[in-house]
Amino acid sequence: MELILIIIYGLTLSFIFLYSLVQISLVINYLRKGKKENKVEAFLEKDLPIVTIQLPLYNELYVVERLIDSITKFDYPKEKLEIQILDDSTDETVEIVTKKVSQYKALGFNIYQHRREIRTGYKAGALKEGMEICKGEFIAIFDADFLPRTDFLKKTIPYFKDEKIGVVQTKWEHLNKRYSLLTRLQAFGLDAHFTVEQTGRNSGKHFINFNGTAGIWRKTCIEDAGGWEADTLTEDLDLSYRAQLNGWQFKYLEKLGSPAELPAAMNALKNQQFRWTKGAAECTRKNLLKVLKSTEFPLKTKVHALFHLMNSSIFICIVMLSVLSIPMLMIKNNFIEYKLLFKLGSFFILSVIFLSIYYFVSLSSAYDNKLKALFHFVFLFPLFLSVSMGLSLHNALAVMEGYMGKKSPFIRTPKFNIIENKDVWKKNKYLVSSVSFLTVLEFVMTIYFGFGIYSAFYYNDFVLIPFHIMLFLGFGYVTFYSLFHSRKST
Repeated sequence: MELILIIIYGLTLSFIFLYSLVQISLVINYLRKGKKENKVEAFLEKDLPIVTIQLPLYNELYVVERLIDSITKFDYPKEKLEIQILDDSTDETVEIVTKKVSQYKALGFNIYQHRREIRTGYKAGALKEGMEICKGEFIAIFDADFLPRTDFLKKTIPYFKDEKIGVVQTKWEHLNKRYSLLTRLQAFGLDAHFTVEQTGRNSGKHFINFNGTAGIWRKTCIEDAGGWEADTLTEDLDLSYRAQLNGWQFKYLEKLGSPAELPAAMNALKNQQFRWTKGAAECTRKNLLKVLKSTEFPLKTKVHALFHLMNSSIFICIVMLSVLSIPMLMIKNNFIEYKLLFKLGSFFILSVIFLSIYYFVSLSSAYDNKLKALFHFVFLFPLFLSVSMGLSLHNALAVMEGYMGKKSPFIRTPKFNIIENKDVWKKNKYLVSSVSFLTVLEFVMTIYFGFGIYSAFYYNDFVLIPFHIMLFLGFGYVTFYSLFHSRKST
């Protein structure tokens, strides 16, 4: 039995190591590219194409007004701009949108509120139905928590002069990054995706993804790829792969930011994480075999696609690695015949080194003073790893559901209109005051890794104690704020 556990532990470490190698290759791509972005010649005013802005909404009471106001400030000719508000709301949002539409229609905007009787297909269904009636050659999409810059269209549309470009995606920025430790850690993780990962994949000519918002599609690209489909929770990732499998190219603009709001409550973050991780697993089931079978892409691109689609599987590995770490400590100290295997296992510390490089390059890209960046990194990186570990059980269960084909509804992430530190969200009507059984399991995991810390002293073996301390703190943090934020929503 102990040998079986060691083999499972070793395979888990191996997957994490391979994942870290892929991330390092993205770092190399990112650094090779440098900070230059190919500039394209702007359109003459008279040659600007018609653009449709799609704003998919479902009960966005707190943020819908600022969203519509920001869209109407776009530096783009009114006669060439169509604003579709795809409103599936069932609350006061409907009346707010109706008033806003009337206000801006009177000012000469081509803006309208499109409502469906049945919310079939959730966001994907709304986008699909809106596309059937839209007039634009290009379709920009923004979720309700975004506040795009006025020059968004003027800076993205010119890239479509290349007929092969199907999507232009911009970088997410964060309106409330400094609101709390939770939002700072989210920003830390997302920034790595929107700097090193997206830029590294794009410059390496690998698959990247439209991020569901803050990007713009060529309408014919969507049509050619088969349109929006609602059979996964990440319709954006799914359509991205289908489009690129058909030969369309994507352009990622790291230097063009689109500000948005980060979830300020733990349970809202969990909703978002569940959708992203389960949806990625569903897209793996749907698209990975198509990529691997394709003769149009080199082996390197297929390997990157494999780890791109399967990146949420890292949470399954973290859970397995974490749970098995205490039995490994016991086996190591009670079965001397496996001593060599455990020495060889120290090789996998490289995974942590590679991932730390990946995240440091991301963080330091925003700093002129690299010493200051290093100081902040030393503080944030261990905390980020710890909280990521604390969320691993929640996310691993979502991934397993995705791989098994278990379907679940599209659960939206509540928006808060939180920007300043003085802003509060405790009266947000969209937060549900409840404690799930999963939170109980997360508390059990906290106790379990507390036992792991005790075991280090019992065996006088402290190799794994930093790992167990991070797990203890991570699961404790997630448990506490799952309970605390649930209480605050009443």
